[in-house]
Amino acid sequence: MDFAFVSGDPALDLTGTVGSRRDEPNDLLATPADLERWVAECDELPDRVAVDSATFESALALREALYRLALDRVLDRPFDPAGLEIVNEMAAGPVLTLRLSDAGLHRSGNLRAVLSHMARSGIALLADPRACLKECGRADCTRIYLDRSRGARRTWCGMDACGNRVKAAAYRARRRASTTTDTPVAPHGALPKRDQR
Repeated sequence: MDFAFVSGDPALDLTGTVGSRRDEPNDLLATPADLERWVAECDELPDRVAVDSATFESALALREALYRLALDRVLDRPFDPAGLEIVNEMAAGPVLTLRLSDAGLHRSGNLRAVLSHMARSGIALLADPRACLKECGRADCTRIYLDRSRGARRTWCGMDACGNRVKAAAYRARRRASTTTDTPVAPHGALPKRDQR
């Protein structure tokens, strides 16, 4: 399974590891190994962390709390108190260690530091009144993303996964509609005039 990092913020990308929250949710973080892989693939996090069952459960609790708070922001309603408590508590944890070298920035730390970093990232985003958060416009996708487009006109969380699907479905629908309107309808058993000889 491939992870998508299209939400514009690592905290939102974490919430997006549930592919859809309607009907039948598709959870991409089914095991601690999945979370280890997700952390390694996220650019803002360490290359490697170890995940045990307790920290795995903490990560899932943080993910769900961040999602509830982001959805509250999208729907312009007060923040969920239980979600606030989880996120604020996680943000008070240890910090990632940063090292600069000629090769660039290197981040290190354990999963508790990763979760603390994710909680802080979520807090900074959710507290920013100028941040434009939206839910993806594709019916089957519930990913929340940060819209930084000009005029805040972005519709989908990402073009690869959702935008292309919506555009392809619309194209197929137009093709079907034009095919049915272009085909002449003849009485039962008769050929259309242009085919009669």
